[in-house]
Amino acid sequence: MGKFLGPGLISAVAGVVVGAVAVFGVTAAVSENSRPEIDRSGNADSSLLNQVEYGSR
Repeated sequence: MGKFLGPGLISAVAGVVVGAVAVFGVTAAVSENSRPEIDRSGNADSSLLNQVEYGSR
């Protein structure tokens, strides 16, 4: 029994480490961490804070 305990523990720890690195690595790789571009194509004379107003108020 003791013959398998050491390698089993080492294998379990290595599996946990590899799994954690894979999860955090994939999460960091696919995370969206850039700001979106702001659409500034609206008509400045007919908009308030870059939000076009429709109709009269």
